[in-house]
Amino acid sequence: MPLFRHIRFLKDVFIYSLTAFGGPQGHLGMIHKTFVLKNRYLTEEELVDYFSFCQLLPGASSTQLIGLIGYKRGGLFLSIITLLIWILPACFIMGALSFLLTNFHHEDLTTTLFKFIQPMAIGFLAFSAIKTFNISIKNPITQIIMLISFIFSYLYFKTPWIFPLIILLGGIATNFSNKRIPKKENIKPRQIKWTNILLFLFLFLIAGFLSETARKQEWQHRKAFNLFENFYRFGSFVFGGGDVLLPMMLDQYVARPTDSKIQKNNPNVIKINKSDLLTGYGLVRAIPGPVFSVGSFVGGMALQKEGNSSQLLGCIIGTIALFLPSILLLFFFFPVWQNLKKYVIVYRALEGINAVVVGVIWAATLYLLKSLAINNFNIDSVLFVLIILGTFFTLNYTRIPAPFIALFCLLLGFFF
Repeated sequence: MPLFRHIRFLKDVFIYSLTAFGGPQGHLGMIHKTFVLKNRYLTEEELVDYFSFCQLLPGASSTQLIGLIGYKRGGLFLSIITLLIWILPACFIMGALSFLLTNFHHEDLTTTLFKFIQPMAIGFLAFSAIKTFNISIKNPITQIIMLISFIFSYLYFKTPWIFPLIILLGGIATNFSNKRIPKKENIKPRQIKWTNILLFLFLFLIAGFLSETARKQEWQHRKAFNLFENFYRFGSFVFGGGDVLLPMMLDQYVARPTDSKIQKNNPNVIKINKSDLLTGYGLVRAIPGPVFSVGSFVGGMALQKEGNSSQLLGCIIGTIALFLPSILLLFFFFPVWQNLKKYVIVYRALEGINAVVVGVIWAATLYLLKSLAINNFNIDSVLFVLIILGTFFTLNYTRIPAPFIALFCLLLGFFF
C-alpha cells in the first residue's frame, strides 16, 4: 500500500517515540493505551500474542513489539519505517550525549553533574532484579537455575562466553519439566523464508572473522570492526532487554580489559571507563525511546579517542549492530510463529532463559556495588548509598516516572 495511507499511524508512532518513558515496563502500558485503546490499530488479544512472541526472542523486545504493529498495519516496508521512527530519536540523543561528555571535559561532568547518575543506575538495576525475580522465579528449578547463573556470572564476569553458555543451558534444563504444554492447534503450515535467518548467521560469522582478523593484523581501523562484532553479539544473545545489556557491556569494556591475558595478547582492546558506562545507562532512563539506544552512546565513547569522525562512526555502529539482530530474527520467526507455538520445547526453554536473566542481573548489581567507591565516610559516599536505596524504593513503591528521578539526580550533582 502507498505510504501516505499510513501517515496517521506513523504520526502516532513518532509521538509515541517522544513520550515513551520508563523502559520496557512502561512501554507496554503506553502501547496498550496508544495503539489498542485509543486508535484500535490492533486488539488486546493480538497485543498479548505479540508480546509473548517477543519475549521468546533475544534483542530489544519493545522495538520488536512496535515493529510487529507496523508489520500488521502495512507489511514489511511499513514495519521498517515504523522501526526507524521509533529508534532514531533516542539514538540521536544518546549519541549526542557521548559528544557532550567527550568535548566538554567529561571527567568534570562525571564527577559533578553526572556523578549521582551512576548510583542511580545501580538502583535501577536492583529494581529490575527484584521485578524480574517476582515474574520469573516461580518454582524450585527456576530458583536453582537463577542461583547457578548468579554464581557463574559473578565469578566469570570477565569471560565472554559465560552469558551465551548459561542461557543455552538454562533453556535446556527446563525442558526436563512437564510445564507449559500448549494446546495443539490445527494450524496450516506456512512457507519458511530463510533469507533473514541466513543473513543473521552470515553477519554473525563474518563479523567475528573480520574482528579477529583486524585484531591479529592490527588494521588501522580495527576498533570499528571489533565494535561491530561486540554489539552484534550483544544483540544476538540479550534476553531480557537493556538491563541484561549492561552486564554484557561491563564485562566487555570494563572487566575484560583489566585481565592480564587480555592486556598481554590484545593491548589495544576497547576500554570504557565504568563511570562513563554507568552514566550512559542512567541517562538513557531519562529520555524516551528504547533502552537499547544506549548503544549509540557506548559506541561513541568506545571510539572517542580516535577523533570526532570515528566517534560518530561508533555511534552509528552502536545503533545498527545492536538493533539489527533483533529485527532480522523478528522478521524470520514471526511468519512461522503460529507453527512454533505448537512445540512445547519453545515454551519450556523460555522459563529457563528467564531464570538465567534474573541471575545475570543480580550478578551485575553485586559487581557494581562491590566496586562503588563508598569506602570513605563523607557526604558523597552517604549520598551514593541514599540514592541507590532511594531510586529502588521510589521505583518499587511510588508511581514517580523514571525521568523525574534522573532529573533529581542531575540537580543533586549540580548543587553538590
